[in-house]
Amino acid sequence: MSLITVGTMAFDAIETPFGKVDKIIGGSATYVAYAAANFVKPIQQVSIVGYDFPQEEMDELTKRGVELDGVEIVKDKKSFFWSGKYHIDMNSRDTLVTDLNVLEDFNPIIPDSYQGAEFLMLGNLMPKLQLSVINQLKKRPKLIVMDTMNFWMDIAMDDLKEVLKNVDVLLVNDGEARQLSGEISLVKAAKKIMEMGPGFLIIKKGEHGALLFHENHVFFAPALPLEEVFDPTGAGDTFAGGFIGHLAKTKDISFENMKTAIIVGSAMASFCVEKFGPERLKEITKADIDDRIAAFVQLVNFDIDLV
Repeated sequence: MSLITVGTMAFDAIETPFGKVDKIIGGSATYVAYAAANFVKPIQQVSIVGYDFPQEEMDELTKRGVELDGVEIVKDKKSFFWSGKYHIDMNSRDTLVTDLNVLEDFNPIIPDSYQGAEFLMLGNLMPKLQLSVINQLKKRPKLIVMDTMNFWMDIAMDDLKEVLKNVDVLLVNDGEARQLSGEISLVKAAKKIMEMGPGFLIIKKGEHGALLFHENHVFFAPALPLEEVFDPTGAGDTFAGGFIGHLAKTKDISFENMKTAIIVGSAMASFCVEKFGPERLKEITKADIDDRIAAFVQLVNFDIDLV
C-alpha cells in the first residue's frame, strides 16, 4: 500500500524558550515520512535537496522504508533553510531567515515507479507544484490529502482554489481556515471550504487539538497535555504523516476511520514536540506509539453513572 509524500527536506535553526539548535534536519516531507513509515511502506518521497544534505539522513529514511527515487539532488546549491524563534506560549513564532536555495528550482517529477500509489500527501508547497503532482499521476489515488498555509492565500489564492477542487482532505489551522473562507465561525468556515472541493476538512488548533469536518458531521480530538514541549516545528507535518499513514494501513477512508486517524496523528505529533527536529520520531517504537494512542483514548473516554 504505497503512499507518495511531496514536500521539503531541509535544514532548520530553531530557538524556543527551552533551548536552541543552529542546524537540524527539517522539512515537511521529512516529518511526514518519519511519522507515516510507522504504519505503511513504502513511503515514496518527492522532494529536492542540495549538496549539503547529509547522506546519513537519506540512509536513515531508506532504512525505514522510504523510497528516494523522487528526491532530486542539486550538486551546486544548498538545501532549503529556515530559521525561527518561538514565543513563550509556543503557539506563535517569528521567522528569522528563509533561504529557498534549491527550492527556487523545485519542479517535482513523479517517477514511473511511483505511479499507481493509492495515497498522496501534498505537503505545504506552492499550489502550482501541488497541482502539477496531481496532474502527473496516471491514476487518481484513492485519497489526496493537502496541507497549505496563509502565505499561499496571500500570494496565490486563485492557484490554491484550483488545487482544492482536486483534493479530498485539506489540513489548515484555525487562522488559515478563517482567512480562506472569510468566516469567523469555524463551522461556517468549514462549510465554505468544503464547497471549494475537499470532502473532508481538518482544522488544527495546536495545543487545543483538532477538528474534523465532513458534510454535517464534526469530530473533535483533544491534544494530549504534555509536561514539556521543546519544539513545535514539524508537529503539523507529523500529525499529517500519522493521519495518512493510518488511513493507508487500514485502506479505509470513511469518516469513522478518519476519527481514529486523527487520534493517531495527534499521538505522533505529541512525540514530535518532545525534542528538537525529528529526533524523537527516530527513537520511538511501536510499543511507544501504542501506549500513546491508548493515553489519547483514555483522554476522550468517560463513564457516567446515572443515579
